Amino acid sequence: AGMAAEDEAELSLLECRVCFEPYGPDGQRRPLNLPCGHVLCRGCVGALAGAERQRLECPFCRRLCGPAETSDCRPLLQLLELLGPAGGLASALGRSGGGAAAAAAPAGLGLRLCMGGWGSLVNPTGVAACPASGRLAVAHDGKKRIHVFGPSGFCLGRFGERGPASNDIKYPLDVTVTSDGHVVVTDGGDCSVKAFDFDGRGVLAVREGFCLPWGLDATPKSEVILTDSEAGALYCLSADFQRGELKKCQMIRSRLVSPRAVAVCQTSGAVVVVEHLKAPGPSKGSTRVKIFSAEMDLIGQMDSFGLNLVFPSRIYATAVAFDKEGRVIVTDVCSQAVICLGKPEEFPIFNPLISHGLCYPVGLTYTANNSLVVLDSGDHSVKVYSS
Repeated sequence: AGMAAEDEAELSLLECRVCFEPYGPDGQRRPLNLPCGHVLCRGCVGALAGAERQRLECPFCRRLCGPAETSDCRPLLQLLELLGPAGGLASALGRSGGGAAAAAAPAGLGLRLCMGGWGSLVNPTGVAACPASGRLAVAHDGKKRIHVFGPSGFCLGRFGERGPASNDIKYPLDVTVTSDGHVVVTDGGDCSVKAFDFDGRGVLAVREGFCLPWGLDATPKSEVILTDSEAGALYCLSADFQRGELKKCQMIRSRLVSPRAVAVCQTSGAVVVVEHLKAPGPSKGSTRVKIFSAEMDLIGQMDSFGLNLVFPSRIYATAVAFDKEGRVIVTDVCSQAVICLGKPEEFPIFNPLISHGLCYPVGLTYTANNSLVVLDSGDHSVKVYSS
């Protein structure tokens, strides 16, 4: 796998293709879009424009533009924020996989399987389990955006090319698998939702009306609940995926604040959403967890501030799931832990499920046999825990 790993690593999205420095949120490392669609860091844009700052030529396609025509590359900036400090290539390459072996958990949860790792997965952002087959789909930054693992950890396939075609995936943010076996991905690059079968054939791409679709989760009826982070809305999308026909996509909740991760309870139909609240100044802001009933009534909410009053640490939630009993589970990148917040009616309790061995947990799902799957972008791996 050596060659493949170098291939993937060399083509990481998160570094400037001119100077090969990792992108960062500010200053010279900030990623900018040229009008032709190629992305460079601010430093390289400045260098290419030269002292007169008149025109610069895109180093990839030679199209001319003025420095004033560049704009922030929003999906990349959001991806950098999502991946946090662990998103830096240097830290990823410099970190050995030693942390994984030490992963332990109370309540009899043990690390059963660790798959992926740098090269096989590159800066992963979403994970989902197929209810029927036990396969795991991971959205990440490799040449083929969706990596499918079998229940025992072997790679069963990769698909979703990075590229300009309508079924290609530009910046995958999250993934879910419907009960009829379709892989559905939110693409921040062209603000769409794309569905594939497990052979990687694109069956549907929905673009209408989204500002920035982010998180998504399938219901038992193969509908998909998804968040639009920029629009502050929650949508329900239903389609005949076998036929590739969209039936409807309707907004079921508005006026949310940057909603990202979302999960649907498979028994009650309740929906939990993680909102990202901006903070004044340089600090990262905080998150708020909201639970809605199947009828979309707010039945519980908890923000980081409220959690601080109850719990020892500040929680910054990046992913959310319901367990089989209908309890809300979140990943917390502040304490590098997975925490159970309880059922909606007892919300919130504080029960850490996994408190060791995670670097930067950004994804969470349960398999049909009730194993807990954590996606760790810190060491580019998928960790499966079971009791």
